[in-house]
Amino acid sequence: MTRKQLRLTVIAACGLVLALALGLVLFAMRDTIVFFYGPTEIAEKGLAPGSRLRLGGLVEQGSVKRGPGQLVSFAVTDGKSRVDVSYSGLLPDLFREGQGVVTEGVLEGAGRFKADSVLAKHDEKYMPREVADTLKKQGHWQGEAGAAAPAKP
Repeated sequence: MTRKQLRLTVIAACGLVLALALGLVLFAMRDTIVFFYGPTEIAEKGLAPGSRLRLGGLVEQGSVKRGPGQLVSFAVTDGKSRVDVSYSGLLPDLFREGQGVVTEGVLEGAGRFKADSVLAKHDEKYMPREVADTLKKQGHWQGEAGAAAPAKP
């Protein structure tokens, strides 16, 4: 074998090992990847029940209902569509109607979502870009224009 053939064989073997390692990493991560969606995207894409995802938007006014124990149900909206969410646990202090929220859980189908974690945001400045973009498209974005001006002394 010449030096050139030996070098090409070593490079090909390294490439094969690298491709195999990358394949194994992607295979191991397939169950831990969680995608982010807004209510309109969920309705349009027709995601299969049992899909694990993150749902973000605004807590719809008048939708929060507390059940026995720590059971809470509410609706997340982006102004165009809504998804009903059920959650069992303590809610963050900043959670309230009309505020931004990001939930992570499993889509149950028929517009229902079972959350296992809820993150509340105090305004749109700290929302993920996808949720903010969706709210801007729907005309619900408050951003800098909706922020209160500082008081003058």
